[in-house]
Amino acid sequence: MQIRGACHCGNVTFELTWPDDVPRIPARACGCTFCRKHGASWTSNPDARLQLEVQDAALLERYAFGTRTADFLVCKRCGGVPAVISRIDGRDYAVVNINTFEGVDPAVFDRSSSDFDGEATEDRLARRKSRWIASVSGI
Repeated sequence: MQIRGACHCGNVTFELTWPDDVPRIPARACGCTFCRKHGASWTSNPDARLQLEVQDAALLERYAFGTRTADFLVCKRCGGVPAVISRIDGRDYAVVNINTFEGVDPAVFDRSSSDFDGEATEDRLARRKSRWIASVSGI
């Protein structure tokens, strides 16, 4: 399944190739203060592929907080947060915000909440390597 998405103004766009054999899309609402304040709900699949594109790089902010092991891609123009990138062992891994998807029926989402507060950094990176999108290009 091909899924397109973008921040509100379209400066940061993406195409997500979702595995055809996975008809339901998990959507995890993170409990951290940043995600709660932005209303973000994240999805990933290690077999998915993500192609990101930025129209104006000067309008892209990479925001890192907490453990500083991930960069939230924030559009400076509209404030949208379409993706998070974590560089692990020289490779980018990503999750995407389902609220930035275009033309996807919300009925396909399996919504849940998640809380990784207190997770050790090495456990966090191992979880990302096993669950996040491992094929990331364009950024």
